[in-house]
Amino acid sequence: MSWVERAREVADRLHPAGLLYSTYEQRLLAELDRDRLPRHVAVLADGNRRWARLNAPGQPYEVGYQAGADKLKQFVEWCDEVGLGVVTLWVLSTENLARNEDDVVTLLGVIERLFVDLAETGRWRLKLVGDATLLPETMTDALRAAEFDTASVGGLQINVAIAYGGRHELRDAVRKLLAEEARRGASIEDVAASLDIDDIAEHLYTAGDPDPDLIIRTSGEQRMSGFLMWQSAHSEFYFCEALWPDFRRVDFLRALRDYASRERRYGR
Repeated sequence: MSWVERAREVADRLHPAGLLYSTYEQRLLAELDRDRLPRHVAVLADGNRRWARLNAPGQPYEVGYQAGADKLKQFVEWCDEVGLGVVTLWVLSTENLARNEDDVVTLLGVIERLFVDLAETGRWRLKLVGDATLLPETMTDALRAAEFDTASVGGLQINVAIAYGGRHELRDAVRKLLAEEARRGASIEDVAASLDIDDIAEHLYTAGDPDPDLIIRTSGEQRMSGFLMWQSAHSEFYFCEALWPDFRRVDFLRALRDYASRERRYGR
């Protein structure tokens, strides 16, 4: 966040309405049951293009993409503040890659800067989640370098889902599993006879991570669009009307409060 943005934020908080909002925000934070917080929160940061049409009519969608990226940086700070272990940010679906080429190039540039900026803080461990073969080679190289540079960082892990599709993930998991078993000399019949749920889980993009406890989607849409299809079997969902750039810290705290109030049954 630039000094201009910080100054604007301070001024907003000193305004009477801002002071009231800040007081409510702090109350929500203080009332959180820390023993009932999720370990892993995933978010579908939806609504950046609609935000641009409403707030910057006539301007390119890049305005909305950048506003969304700035909000993701804030969101990560909020997650770190309350002590979460893993956060997954879905920023680009496989379907998004079918958009206008110029639009996709612009979006990829914003996403690459976001990934690298988060890594350069040195505070968090970054992980690319998605089909990297669908991305430009130079971008993949930059993302992998950032991953490598943060591999030993403790604390919060940030999964960034880029070129991600739930069906693609399951397809790739099965492909990896079959290739691995073939190298061991197993036949298709052998694999079919011994295949277990955990065998597939171990080949997902998120292998080794806990499944998301809470999944948040913004912009009023109430569907998952294939996000973490396998991992979300027992996740709790929270839908928020705000477009992603308008998502506030108080909205995040409300989502955590709502999650903490639920009784998780895990299908039982």
